[in-house]
Amino acid sequence: MTLPPKPALRPANPRFSSGPCTKRPGWTPEALNGALLGRNHRQPETKARIEAALLKTRDLLELPDDYRVALVPASDTGAVEMALWSLLGPRGVDVLAWEAFSRDWVTDILDELRLTDVRPLLAAYGSLPDLSEVDFDRDVVFAWNGTTSGVRVPNADWIAADRKGLTICDATSAVFAQDLDWRKLDATTYSWQKVLGGEAQHGMLILSPRAIERLESYAPPWPLPKLFRLTKNGKVMDDLFEGSTINTPSMLCLEDYMDALAFVESVGGLKGTMARADANAAVIADWVAKTPWVEFMARAPETRSNTSVCLRIADSEIAALPPEARDAFPRSMAARLSREDVAKDIASYRDAPAGLRIWTGATVERSDVEALMPWLDWAFACEKAALAKAA
Repeated sequence: MTLPPKPALRPANPRFSSGPCTKRPGWTPEALNGALLGRNHRQPETKARIEAALLKTRDLLELPDDYRVALVPASDTGAVEMALWSLLGPRGVDVLAWEAFSRDWVTDILDELRLTDVRPLLAAYGSLPDLSEVDFDRDVVFAWNGTTSGVRVPNADWIAADRKGLTICDATSAVFAQDLDWRKLDATTYSWQKVLGGEAQHGMLILSPRAIERLESYAPPWPLPKLFRLTKNGKVMDDLFEGSTINTPSMLCLEDYMDALAFVESVGGLKGTMARADANAAVIADWVAKTPWVEFMARAPETRSNTSVCLRIADSEIAALPPEARDAFPRSMAARLSREDVAKDIASYRDAPAGLRIWTGATVERSDVEALMPWLDWAFACEKAALAKAA
């Protein structure tokens, strides 16, 4: 078998990781020169800087005026856990899961909180649960975008506007890339490290008035660690939404977040970052449409992510291999492209079906995605030739 030549053009930036994701174009450490380092985070200047980040977030995400934003510990995972442990309990819970992290929320609700009136609505990788089965008289927990499967909810039309329960949404791979209907969401979480390419370990929690009311009218029967506490003496701690934090944040990482928000402004705000992600994902969609050996993991086009694009090998000869060899094939492709310094970290998530996962969020340049596509074809041909030679 004659191998195709290596493509002449390489991506200028080979970082296609789905988290932490690549920094915004042109980023250098000098962008953080204004960070308030070596300062206590509760002083007027530092608190004001944190509050400025919250206000800028509210403005750029176009949040309703009565929604509240807090900076919380432990990245998106910490923000989700805070919402689950603080809000769940007074109603039954429907929890949707179709990939790794949403399945973690099922485990936490059943095995750690030990709630009994829980309906897990599950789907295999590549599909969504039946959204028509969701009961909005109950609390509903779901991910907007399944980062490990590349499957997202198509919109918020399935969420009842007159719901009695709360909606708790893990939106970490969707915020700043997808159109979220905030009035349908009561507790929404994300982290800086995804669409904005910020640093990890800091989470964001966005609460509706209905979520605030739940916090002030319901006290969970289980102990709440300090990192999860949003209330004191039955009232929400207002200062958490005004620049105070539960524990010590990194002012260096905060300055990086401010730099990322400035990038959002520079590309036209929320509409600009959504358009960048859409354009990047469209490059892959056009390539998949004319490439017989690959297909999207997401079966329905309207559920395909525009950030965490997950692909599977569709070649019949590869599909006929024993499972271990079949699963190793895309990992070998990813390793080959990493060695070439063409694409870093594009193997599928460890608990997901074997395949490729390419991040196309707003900090990725479309020209880099375009340059990557011929390299994917080259890596596939190389790995297939290696199989033939081994046989």
